[in-house]
Amino acid sequence: MANPDTIRIEVIYALPHEQLLLDTQVPMGASIRDGIHTSGILERYPELNIDTLEAGVFGKLAKLDTPLRERDRIEIYRPLIADPKAVRKQRAAEGKRMKKGGGEANEGESA
Repeated sequence: MANPDTIRIEVIYALPHEQLLLDTQVPMGASIRDGIHTSGILERYPELNIDTLEAGVFGKLAKLDTPLRERDRIEIYRPLIADPKAVRKQRAAEGKRMKKGGGEANEGESA
């Protein structure tokens, strides 16, 4: 039987080579920070720093002091590998054009 003073949550962390989902229980009123600590993920991934990481609940960025609700899924976000704006700029510099709406430019078009 579940403890009425606790709630069940999930903590998720995805790496290119591994995806981890941890089920855990935290006291009612616990924050995202509390959920991350309770899950044990910081011990498993020592490169994660609770003071600098970004996290959210169900895909929405949230502050670490945000209170949790029953069945919330905490997602720990990794930094982007490449800035999307810089990648688009590099593609443009290399002459790869895209027509409006995405997709490849027609071969016969001139610049």
